[in-house]
Amino acid sequence: MTPTLVPHHPARDWAEIQERMLVPLYEAVYDRLEVGPGSRVLGLGCGSGLALLMAASRGARVTGVDRDHARVELARDRMPEGAGHAVVEGEAAAAVGGPSPYDVITAFHASAELGRELAAVTPLAQPGTTVVLAGWGPPERCATASVLRVAARLTGWRPALRDDLEEVVARAGLKPDGSGRVSCPFGYADQDSAVRGLLSTGDFDAAVRATDPSQVEKEIAEALDPFVRRDGTVWMPNVFRYLIARVP
Repeated sequence: MTPTLVPHHPARDWAEIQERMLVPLYEAVYDRLEVGPGSRVLGLGCGSGLALLMAASRGARVTGVDRDHARVELARDRMPEGAGHAVVEGEAAAAVGGPSPYDVITAFHASAELGRELAAVTPLAQPGTTVVLAGWGPPERCATASVLRVAARLTGWRPALRDDLEEVVARAGLKPDGSGRVSCPFGYADQDSAVRGLLSTGDFDAAVRATDPSQVEKEIAEALDPFVRRDGTVWMPNVFRYLIARVP
């Protein structure tokens, strides 16, 4: 069934619908790295700031960087006041400015653009700084992979492959130091919410620019049909993968 779609607000849709799907990933990484009081966390591509807020709630001091103005504003609104936290709009290297004071750098939504920013930040980081990248797990363990094929078919875009995170780490001059997988099921109240949430990820941006946006929405909705349950909710099991690296 093709839903009746409402106007999209990507930053708000990300904050209100999609970002919470990745809470298990954020929690698993912070648990493994023992992020807490005394930790200094830099979030690259921080979006609307949920991962930053979760680190701050553990007692860490956080700084987020993102190029999307609307998402930066949402992240700033979320941050606790008077605790030394910051969210910066722009490029990561410019935000850091000089020698990095951070002991954990995250790129939870790894992409080619974030890879370039990470490579620019790495020379500023102290030896031993922990860097974490994350992306989609194996396609056979991600129900959403079948929906992402809409973007692949329309534009040639593809989700991350098995060794993409390792390639980003190598280009940034980092040393791999472990990895993990986390179950992050995507659950939505209805098909409209699912389409809006998935569009907010950015994975379909090229398809929306290249063709009729309403056609992209229609094809996403059709690809979601197998995951719509009898009560109208949408449920897609997924696995995400994270890679830990160190600054040598």
